[in-house]
Amino acid sequence: MVEGRKHGVESICSILSRAGLQVAPSTYYAAKNRQPSARAQRDAELRPALRELWENNYRVYGARKLWKAAQRAGWDIGRDQTARLMRAEGIQGVVRTKGVRTTRPDEAAARHPAG
Repeated sequence: MVEGRKHGVESICSILSRAGLQVAPSTYYAAKNRQPSARAQRDAELRPALRELWENNYRVYGARKLWKAAQRAGWDIGRDQTARLMRAEGIQGVVRTKGVRTTRPDEAAARHPAG
């Protein structure tokens, strides 16, 4: 137990080692204290810019149009990266489809006999 907690890093690592997976607690702490990757830093820079572009375009742009708008705004970004960051931000373009049309039966009309 670490600091009164049942599921501390050391106890979890010892359970994993009993299961055949050797994981040192220092591995966890090294990953926790590591600086963000270049991709994470770039994403943190791009996400607010993409959201602002999306907001400025009436929240209707999908990944393709937002990607083009970002390029016009001077951002060097890929289309798939734009789609990934849009998903991470929880934004999406407007889907313009036709409404579902169904027939409504006339209750007074004669029915075909069953069977």
